[in-house]
Amino acid sequence: MDHKRITLLSGHYGSGKTNIAVNLAFELKKSCERVAIADIDIVNPYFRTKDSEKELEQAGIKLICSQYANSNLDIPALPDEIYSIIDDRSLTAVVDIGGDDRGALALGRFAPGIVEEGDYEMLMVINCYRPLTRTAQAILEIRREIETAGGISFTGLVNNSNLGTETTEDDVLRSVGFAEEVSEKTGLPIRMTTVEQGLFKALEGKIEHLFPLRLQDKIN
Repeated sequence: MDHKRITLLSGHYGSGKTNIAVNLAFELKKSCERVAIADIDIVNPYFRTKDSEKELEQAGIKLICSQYANSNLDIPALPDEIYSIIDDRSLTAVVDIGGDDRGALALGRFAPGIVEEGDYEMLMVINCYRPLTRTAQAILEIRREIETAGGISFTGLVNNSNLGTETTEDDVLRSVGFAEEVSEKTGLPIRMTTVEQGLFKALEGKIEHLFPLRLQDKIN
């Protein structure tokens, strides 16, 4: 698959960024020797890349996240190792950014180095079935807030519209028109439409840039 050295994922709270980031890291590992995934979501500790730590390690994917992830401590701290994403250009990196403008604030300290190199993709994850992102106008407002807070402009969209385990083929198909409307109004191309891997075969060939997702297990 075509990719930039750094892929950043952001969007509204609960849009599914973390699960996409983990799946994307595994996909990139198929063609890239050195892959890292960085979790800089210091706002919402519920879904974490650390939940997939063992699988990532087995695949040879470097995980960079707060030492307090999946602990009883919720401390908004990031490891210094995060700077390796910028400094080590032999790495292919996926970065999971926190939701909305609050989450994107953490990106601000790294943005200048990422923009200076210019080898990045900043993807906005959208889900038309979430209460606060059901209209293109809502997406436009969230986009503006995140870009202002994070200091990096979006370059593309990820249509991750779903209803969790209740998602049907028709639900995914109906979301395509919404994603196209958002694409038209933002000027951002749809880089991929994600779908749970069980629905992938049925939708393959019906939707462009379809990307299958294996749902991340949550560590209790």
